[in-house]
Amino acid sequence: MSSDFQIVGGGVIGLLTARELALAGATVTVIERATCCREASWAGGGIVSPLYPWRYSAAVTALASQAQASYPGLCAALLAETGIDPEHEVTGLLMLDAEDAPEALLWARTAGKPMSEWLGSALYRQESALASGFRHALWMPTIANVRNPRLGQALTASLRRHPRVTLLENTRMLGVDWVADKGVRRVRALQLEEAGGQRRLPVSQVIVAAGAWSGRLLEQAQISVPVAPVKGQMLLFETPRRLLHSIVLHAGRYLIPRRDRHILVGSTLEYADFDKTTTEQARESLQASAIAMLPALADLPVKQHWAGLRPGAPQGIPCIGTLPGWDNLHLNAGHFRNGLVLAPASARLLADLLLGRVPVIDPASYAPGLTVSI
Repeated sequence: MSSDFQIVGGGVIGLLTARELALAGATVTVIERATCCREASWAGGGIVSPLYPWRYSAAVTALASQAQASYPGLCAALLAETGIDPEHEVTGLLMLDAEDAPEALLWARTAGKPMSEWLGSALYRQESALASGFRHALWMPTIANVRNPRLGQALTASLRRHPRVTLLENTRMLGVDWVADKGVRRVRALQLEEAGGQRRLPVSQVIVAAGAWSGRLLEQAQISVPVAPVKGQMLLFETPRRLLHSIVLHAGRYLIPRRDRHILVGSTLEYADFDKTTTEQARESLQASAIAMLPALADLPVKQHWAGLRPGAPQGIPCIGTLPGWDNLHLNAGHFRNGLVLAPASARLLADLLLGRVPVIDPASYAPGLTVSI
């Protein structure tokens, strides 16, 4: 018997959408081509904020604010359900020598976000190991980070044991069987490939939440959406003691401290189609940026270097809602650099729309209106 909803994509966006729907009493099937939460959901840094939040539109801020408020409860619930701690930690975010600090402070006052301006020695009282020479900083004390691989593990474990959720991992979507009636199109079934061969899965309501691959999948239904892959490379260091207590951001590069003395360094921004190859050039650039902020890293080896693909979209505003001209095909993708940041709020918004609930956030800004038929 078909589930109420079929979600294509088992990253954080897809799994949180499944969780929202299942908690409301719906049955959900999640279709993931490999292992859940092993693409961008695993590869990102886990900062629960846009890097320079004042540079984003009000649409992104609205989702980010709701998601930030929901993360403590979500992580606590997942820990209780699964025993896996996503390690939500409020570390604060220290932005060094931001060129548009006046705009940032105005945005913070308008949006009601805590932000302080620090000059000279004040920033070194917060982070004494920073390189000398930084003269100015903006401090956002309420910004948190989560350990995104653990968040993915906890979500996957929670949904595996949920009686209304079916996870189909290592299952690839090969095609879409759809019909048109009086100008409205409807998906009837998905053609899937799995270990036992190919099969046709009848569907009810289909949600595409496949991150950077969402556009490629929708081409099978003759739909074009403005979602394209953008590669990001990151490094990991392990330090003998905790060198940082806060997330540090400078010139677009950031350092994220973990509880176990690891420090993540990110990230590049590369338009390389679906190529996830790491490069020596990116490694050297990220390492140089990290040492310029935290000189002690110069004496430590790079423990890990990896790349992931973000789902780029215009202005970083995700597409959330029903695709124009379709009766039962919906999209939750295009979060660009802020997939984990916005995930709980975007999942809640789509679930509200699909279940007929009154959305907390106005959905108009996220409607996939730019979507056109090929």
